[in-house]
Amino acid sequence: MSNGDLNWIANFIWGIADDVLRDYYVRGKYRDVILPMTVIRRLDAVLEPNKKAVLEMKKHLDEAGVSNPDAALRQAACQAFYNTSPFLLRDLRSRAKAQQLKADFEAYLDGFSPNVQEILDKFKFRNQIPTLVEADILGNLIEKFLDPSINLSPIPVYEPRGGIRLPALDNHAMGTIFEELIRRFNEENNEEAGEHFTPRDVVRLMADLIVLPIADRIESGTYLLYDGACGTGGMLTIADERLKEIAAKRGKEVSIHLFGQEVNPETYAITKADLLLKGQGEEVEQFQLGSTLSQDAFPSREFDFMLSNPPYGKSWKTDLERMGGKGDIRDPRFIIEHNDDSEFKLVTRSSDGQMMFLVNMLSKMKHKTLLGSRIAEVHNGSSLFTGDAGQGESNIRRWIIENDWLEAIIALPLNMFYNTGIATYIWVITNRKPEHRRGRVQLIDATQWFKPLRKNLGKKNCELSEEDIRRICDTFLEFQETEQSKIFPNQAFGYWKVTIEQPLRLKGTDHERACTPAEIKRLKESAERSESAPPVIRKIHKSGTVPDPLHGLFEVMIKGKPRVVEYEPDTELRDNEQVPLQEEGGIEAFLRREVLPYAADAWYDPESIRIGYEVSFTRYFYKPKPLRTLEEIRADIVAVERETEGLIQSILIDAERD
Repeated sequence: MSNGDLNWIANFIWGIADDVLRDYYVRGKYRDVILPMTVIRRLDAVLEPNKKAVLEMKKHLDEAGVSNPDAALRQAACQAFYNTSPFLLRDLRSRAKAQQLKADFEAYLDGFSPNVQEILDKFKFRNQIPTLVEADILGNLIEKFLDPSINLSPIPVYEPRGGIRLPALDNHAMGTIFEELIRRFNEENNEEAGEHFTPRDVVRLMADLIVLPIADRIESGTYLLYDGACGTGGMLTIADERLKEIAAKRGKEVSIHLFGQEVNPETYAITKADLLLKGQGEEVEQFQLGSTLSQDAFPSREFDFMLSNPPYGKSWKTDLERMGGKGDIRDPRFIIEHNDDSEFKLVTRSSDGQMMFLVNMLSKMKHKTLLGSRIAEVHNGSSLFTGDAGQGESNIRRWIIENDWLEAIIALPLNMFYNTGIATYIWVITNRKPEHRRGRVQLIDATQWFKPLRKNLGKKNCELSEEDIRRICDTFLEFQETEQSKIFPNQAFGYWKVTIEQPLRLKGTDHERACTPAEIKRLKESAERSESAPPVIRKIHKSGTVPDPLHGLFEVMIKGKPRVVEYEPDTELRDNEQVPLQEEGGIEAFLRREVLPYAADAWYDPESIRIGYEVSFTRYFYKPKPLRTLEEIRADIVAVERETEGLIQSILIDAERD
């Protein structure tokens, strides 16, 4: 089915809202009716071919007094769900009386299996029935969803002579329609930019990035896939299919189990409905409702493949408070041991929790298997550089890079997502780097590899074609330096943050004795700063102390004898320097070259050093535009002068007339 066909169906369903609900619901509440009705109609269409068999099985089981009929009814339905009411949706449209329709519709809903009941409960759809009945629009709503011009069934609609009138709607297509409807409702309700759904082209790229690099090493067996912010489950579905496809091409038979967690009840309901429709009913219990950060549903699980598009730019303050607050958080996912620090904190600012989701996935990597784990996660640009050395975001980058887990970061084109046009990046991570990648990180600029859309979908104005996806994956797999591919040693992204001090100089200071803390305090309050004044001495060391000016130990003459002293630092002159980890000669060589020529008495405290990591795409891929020539500028000025000459003359003439 083409994208045009899918858009037509989505438009039709969207139109039902305006046609039926306009006078009785505010636009922001349309989704409370349309989304669950779309799910119900799809379930109804899937169950219709085996409805009679289910009813016969139900009668037989009731007569036999079977207390747990669930498995038998599923088998009769040939699905992981069923409906034991005597009705199909089409049977209800003939109900003339509103109250009879209400009773029959509720009986119809009550007939669904328990797993569908949970979906309806999370939608809170039954709360809408009184309003629909009171407004006398329930029947009209059902009629609209049964319109013969659309087909929401996985079975095609045939012409009387045998040709296909309406093609079947497969599960992928149904998922796309769900996605488009949710996007529109989010946009209508002015949802936050960070709360968006991942387009299928991006998901396909992410799936290929985690599967293709190990395609030749995949063996027959069972693999676990996980998404900690699973939304409607699209990422897992596509990754599942891609893994099976690649394995089959190599003669391998794999069994895939999907795991996901989602915090939004409505989205969670759609996910579970989608799994049921795809015949993956056994997977339903492996999808959990709740916040991944504060209510981890899989604390003891490890996964082979993980991919996600977590919310970015969104506060996680509520989760943080549930976890004890930033000072008291003890979750072993986020407080770890690294580089001899037993409480290395991977806790970000409460205003943006996107990288916390990445840490969660890192905590679920397999370390004892041949293939380990592979991760692909989408982030915005702030994940590359926010957070100072020693802060949560920087610590996360440091932990990943120093463990040599980061394979690549890929910059995507702008306007790839439905509800935001911001720059986005795919992080590709594994704990089983191949030999040729060890100790190195690849950055790929794919911002110009896209196909424009003929019509915008929200803010999405472009997509990744099959050729674009293949080009990005080939660039990744080839691991070569090109204009769009840069390769760096891990240390290239690290730096020492060093605090630089200069002595406090105050008029009237005795340059041959050390001042007490109380004296220094009084001097700061009363004495005048002056570059020509002697520095304030706060400590005189014992004879024999070796001078070390770069560490704040200066040799001076006191009462005619050389002594080593420490100066009181001037907080107003305090500065910080970022020294690259790759700096030849280290911190001191950098300071001698970049600091001492301008501040000869400067020093640094080794205890102040913090290690940070950041990734700057702009630095590595910036292409300066050439300046215009003087001739081009002169020509533009002359052209403007010619245009304005006539304008000024016209204004003067009009003024004289007035």
